Amino acid sequence: MTQRVELATVMDRLSLDGLVTEYAVAVDDGDWEAYLGLFAPDGRADYRSAGGIEGDAPQVAGWLARSMELFPMRQHLIVNRRVRFGLLEQDTGDTARVQADYVNPMRLADRNGETGSTAPDFVCGGRYDFAVVRTRDGWRLREVVVQEKWRRSPADVPGAARH
Repeated sequence: MTQRVELATVMDRLSLDGLVTEYAVAVDDGDWEAYLGLFAPDGRADYRSAGGIEGDAPQVAGWLARSMELFPMRQHLIVNRRVRFGLLEQDTGDTARVQADYVNPMRLADRNGETGSTAPDFVCGGRYDFAVVRTRDGWRLREVVVQEKWRRSPADVPGAARH
C-alpha cells in the first residue's frame, strides 16, 4: 500500500467510527432527525432480535421514538468495532461492514415519567452489524441489524422491587 492509500484507509476508519458513535448518541438522546440523517436513502434497520421491528429508517425511527419513551435514561456503550471494506462499482472502499458489540443500560420511567435514581432497571447487550455505503454526503448506513444476545430486567433480579 502507498502512504496515500494508507492515509485514506485511516480516514475512512475514523469516519466509520464517528458514524457508529453518532448512531449511539442519536438513539440515546432521542434525536430522531439526526438518526435519520445517518442513513442512506434506502437505509433499513432490523431490531427484531430485541423485540422490535424491521423496516425502512423512517418506520424504525418512529418505532424507536415511541419505545424509548419508557426509558428516559439510556446509554449505549459500543466497543470492539471490526471494520471490513468492500467493493462497489469496482472501486475499493465504497462499502463497509462494521460489527460492534454493545452494552445498553436503561432506566425505566416512574409513574410520573421521571427517573427516580441513576441505577439501570434494564440492561441488554449484543452486537450491531452495520452495512455502510459511501455517498456524496459521506458514509451512511444502508442497514443496521441488532443481534441482542442477553438482557437483564428487574424481574430477573431476586428480591428486586417490581414496578
